[in-house]
Amino acid sequence: MKKNIFLRFVGLLVIALFLGSLLPVSLMAAPIKLNYANFPPAPTFPCVQMERWKKEVEKRTGGKVAIKTFPGGTLLGAKNMMDGVIAGTADIGCLCMAYQPGRFIVTNAIALPVGFPDATVASLALWDLYKKYKPKAFAKVKVLTMFTCAPANIYAKKPVRNLEDLKGLELRASGGTAQALKALGATPVGMPQSETPEALQKGIVQGAASSLETLMDFKYAEICKYVTIFNGPVYPFAVVMNMDKWNSLPKDVQKVMDGLGIEQAFWTGNYMDKHVDKSVEWSKKNHNIEITKLTKKQLAKWNKLLRPLKDKWITKAKAKGLPARAILRDIRIAKEYHSRF
Repeated sequence: MKKNIFLRFVGLLVIALFLGSLLPVSLMAAPIKLNYANFPPAPTFPCVQMERWKKEVEKRTGGKVAIKTFPGGTLLGAKNMMDGVIAGTADIGCLCMAYQPGRFIVTNAIALPVGFPDATVASLALWDLYKKYKPKAFAKVKVLTMFTCAPANIYAKKPVRNLEDLKGLELRASGGTAQALKALGATPVGMPQSETPEALQKGIVQGAASSLETLMDFKYAEICKYVTIFNGPVYPFAVVMNMDKWNSLPKDVQKVMDGLGIEQAFWTGNYMDKHVDKSVEWSKKNHNIEITKLTKKQLAKWNKLLRPLKDKWITKAKAKGLPARAILRDIRIAKEYHSRF
């Protein structure tokens, strides 16, 4: 009796081993675990795109990869994101290149006031720029995708219909947008986005210049009833991966991630633009905002004042041995090409 039980056990074990050998390796092996760091809060568009990328990679690899996301600077902050990924603190990280202008000279050229109509065009132009020049700043990482926010525009408590209205006007702004406002005669005031609503209520600033999803997301439309479209600077972002971790991935997983590069740039830009449209419509419906679009003649006058910002970048880029004018030409060509669709 005991012998029969033993033989039955052995038989079942052999069958189990045989059936196990028929299972795909991907089902038997534990998934490859990756962590992905991001610095802004979870609801913001850089984190929304992070969650979309995570789901697509997991789905397209058939569960071969499992990605844990860390929004809100819980793993790495904005200014140490690149170095943290290089060091391996995070396998993947999303960084805003505008925070380190001297480090990412080529890709930060996309943030110059070149008049991008929206985030989709700017994101695709940025990806084109990276693919053509492969800047040395990214030599120690694998670049997975790039994208931008929507162009900065002005919203204020009073109408801004011309340069005279803008002169001396205190507007919250940062980075390249602050430089652009200063060149146009406004008075940019630097402060965190979180402090801006109170500053508007107290009259410390009379408005702001930013991408227009903030009208709804931060309820600025409740105070700032006047919007002026001049399609100012965008902020460029990159998603990068630790090079050792990248090299350790199976080729089929690498192929999935490579295939998502331009697709993710387009998806993120398109998501951003739809969110801006939703914000503007919400602001019109609920707060009756007034939108001013500059005439071609006015826009030419504004762009003339912004030209020195490009000249300054050209001087710096040339000093680093970069083909500055060719880079700006390629950005303009990419903008015109992607704007057709």
